[in-house]
Order: sequence, then structure tokens, then C-alpha cells
Amino acid sequence: MTHPPYVYIYDTTLRDGTQREGISLSVQDKIRITKLLDDLGVAYIEGGWPGSNPKDAAYFEAARDLPLKHAKLAAFGSTCRVGSAPADDENIQMLVQAHTPVVTLVGKTWLLHVYEVLRTTPEENCRLIADSIRYLKALGKEVIYDAEHFFDGYKADSEYALETLKAALAANADWLTLCDTNGGTLYWEIEEIVCAVRQALPPHVKLAIHTHNDGELGVANSLAAVRQGATMVQGTINGYGERCGNANLCSIIPDLMLKMNVPCLPNPEALKSLTHVARTVAEIANLPPDNHLAYVGRSAFAHKGGIHVAAMRRTAQSYQHIDPSLVGNEMRVLISDLSGRGNVLSKAEEFGMEVSGEAARQVLEEIKRLEHLGYAFEGAESSVALMLKRAQPDYKPPFELIDFFVVVENRRGRGMVAEATVKLAVGDAVVHTAAEGNGPVNALDIALRKALTPLYPQLADFTLADYKVRILDGHNGSAAFTRVLIETQSATERWSTVGAGTNIIEASWRALVDSVEYGLTMAARA
Repeated sequence: MTHPPYVYIYDTTLRDGTQREGISLSVQDKIRITKLLDDLGVAYIEGGWPGSNPKDAAYFEAARDLPLKHAKLAAFGSTCRVGSAPADDENIQMLVQAHTPVVTLVGKTWLLHVYEVLRTTPEENCRLIADSIRYLKALGKEVIYDAEHFFDGYKADSEYALETLKAALAANADWLTLCDTNGGTLYWEIEEIVCAVRQALPPHVKLAIHTHNDGELGVANSLAAVRQGATMVQGTINGYGERCGNANLCSIIPDLMLKMNVPCLPNPEALKSLTHVARTVAEIANLPPDNHLAYVGRSAFAHKGGIHVAAMRRTAQSYQHIDPSLVGNEMRVLISDLSGRGNVLSKAEEFGMEVSGEAARQVLEEIKRLEHLGYAFEGAESSVALMLKRAQPDYKPPFELIDFFVVVENRRGRGMVAEATVKLAVGDAVVHTAAEGNGPVNALDIALRKALTPLYPQLADFTLADYKVRILDGHNGSAAFTRVLIETQSATERWSTVGAGTNIIEASWRALVDSVEYGLTMAARA
């Protein structure tokens, strides 16, 4: 068993990926993703099904003049209809009008679909496959034949499944794609069946693999097919796709290059842009990035256990299967009640601080005490940075709270109104201000800024980006312990802080003060 010398990457994010629930891409979105994929170096980009909707037809018109460096554009469609000729089939003609160098045709393999979906004979199905491919080849197209439900069809009737492939081959299809359309085939079945297909067809035939993830094996099944000689892998960025998704190219590409030593991108250095591509595609698709994706997830190289971090401070490979920079990602150390002193020291180094071992021990004990009460610091690393700062003997905070007062009342003609008063010590001065807001936390935020902005004008650039409240013990009702996470951003940075307690106003104030103090401290450092 030998690995192929090169595997071609066929991306179908713009077609199969958009079948995921919750994804809808505009034509301009698809153009942006096309450019990202081409820069990455994929060999083929399937832009859509021009016969299915006007948007995909418009995409192919817009993409026609794109100066692609690496990728070929492919238009996707099905074989001609039962009883018709390709020249008279509207779907086939829409593929022609897309003016792409590559056309991907899907046809039936499984007799269940031949009889129950197409309502035709096995012979007619083979004619549809052969005639459609032959017609497009005569127009100078590179034709990739997608054998839909191939593995289910092969297990039901291997002889007929192979007959459909031979019909495509006789019509001079350039590639034969074996599709696990329902995503339920196991990886050893993939290996056995691809091996059998390889033996049944001439050695020059180029095989591709297209898998879905319904059995959580999309990536494994793709790699199993490569081990048996498939030289093209079809998939999507971040594994987007219908139901449970498609094979995830963000795992397959580094698996091929770093684990199997099989090249699949023309420029190996492009692998370093993989994390950027994954997260940018998620942003364009208006989906939150999945932090726990292999290789490209924010948590893919995040370490929380104290034993792990202690070992990694000696050698990073002790708890990492690759250097994260190879895929454009980075190692992160998390702080929680599971941390050891090494976690705290690593976090201090990350923030550019020199902290003694004793100070790190004290901060760690405080973190564990607070997490026992309900704090969570792994999502609020800026609060940890402040704890480390405050542990330094020469640290002087930019301000200190003397007291605050908040009142919420229903005023005639105005409805609910919140008013906050804060008294702060700023250096040798005492600043006392009040402000109204649309809620108690907003009022506190405005009052705090009102007090500090004259002395710290950079505070005007800080905006509250997110405010999350988590009830930790709901059985206590309105007296429940509450955790508040606040995300703040400036023009160049974004940071998170945490507060907790049985009083939601107090919890919010703690998180709010940390966010302002951290921002001012980091601005002063810059």
C-alpha cells in the first residue's frame, strides 16, 4: 500500500457547504471565499449548481474573469433527465452557460435510486451517465463524475455500481468520484471498496473521494480512500455541509501534509494560512468559529491541566501533536482551578510580566478560591493579567473605588430609569460623578467613564462589545449566584473580564472595573 505522490483538493464549500442549516452566502460572499481558497492553493473550487437557482448562475458570471492563480472553477449539476438528450436538457445547458473549465456531474449508482427516484431502468441510467459526460467532453470540458451513493450502491449490488463507473469511463470522464452521500460507511469498508474498485478498473483511472460526516468519519474515510489510491479529496472548509456536514478540509489538508507526507497544496508554506482561512470563512458565513476544531480551532492547542503545562514549559511537544504555527495557529495556556503554578507563570510571560514563584503561588491560590465561589477565568484572561499585576509590589492602579450607589425607578412619563453615582480615588484626587443609563450596569459604565475620561482620554476608544450573564445555581431563584463576563474592545485589541456573586450589580461592577483597569494598564504599557 503506497500513498499517491500528490492529492488534489476539491473544495465544495460554495455548493455543498451552503446546504448547512443557517448558511446563506451572497454572490459577493462567494467571490471572497473563492479568492481565499485560491490563495490557499486548492486545485478545484465548486462554485455552485447554476441550474438550481439564479444566485449560483450570477456567481459564475461574476467569477468568470477572476484572475485565479491555482484553482479551476467547477460548475455542478446532474446528468440529463430520463428519456432526454443532453443537448435538450435545461440543466445541462445551464452548466454549459456557466463557462467553467470544469463540470462536475452527479449520477445514480444505487439501484434503489434508479428504481424509486428516477423511476427508470438500470440501462437507461447508464445511458444518462454516458451521454451527459460525452456531450460535455465534446465541448472541451474537464468532467468530474460524482457517483452518488456509491458505497451504499456497491454494498447493495457491486456489479451494477461498477457498471455505472464503467459507463462514465467509456464516455471519457476525467475523474470518477466515489461518494459516501449518506455518510454512514465505516473507514474499513471504504478501504475495502476503494481497493476493489481500483482492481476492477484500468490502472490509469483517476479516483476521487467525497464523504459526509454522519458517522463522524468524514475525515477518516477520506484518508482511508487516499491510502487505497484516491488522488482527489472533496470536502469543505470547517466541514460545513448538510446534516452533520462534509469531510473537513481543515483537518484533511494538514493530515495529508504533516501526517502522511502527501503534498496537496502547490506551495507548502500556504498551510500556515489555514487557520486564517477557516476563521475568515466562518466570519463570512456569519457563523461563530468552532473553537474545538482540530488544527484551526482556538482551543486546538489550549492547555488547562497543570501537569500538562508544567511539562510543556520544558518541551512544547510533550502535549502537542504538531507545532501550531505550521497551520497558523498558536498555543494558549488557560487559567482555572485545574491549573498549576506553571500555568500562571506561562500566562505572566504571555503578558510580558516578571512574576516570582511565590507570587505565582499566591495568585494561583486566589484563582482556585474564586473559582470555587463561581468565577471562571479561562474565558476572562484579562482578569488574570490584573491579578498578576496587582501581585507586583510596585503596581499602582489607575483608580480605586471608594463607593458606588445605584437606583432604578419607574418615573412618570419616562418609564424605567437607572441612575448611578460613583466615588473614585484617582491619584491624590477624589472624583464623584453621577449618570443615568438604560439599566443599572449601563448607568455604572457611563458614570465610571464620566469620572475617568478627563484624566484618561484613551478611555473614549473603549467600547463594550459583549455582556454575558450565567446563572450558576438556578434552584436558588432570584438569590442565585451569578457570573458576569464582559468583553471590551479598542481599535486594536479585545479583552474579557469576569465578576461573580449573588448580587448581579456587584458582579457586573467587578467585571466592568477590571475591563477599564486592564485597558488603561495595557494602554500605558504600549
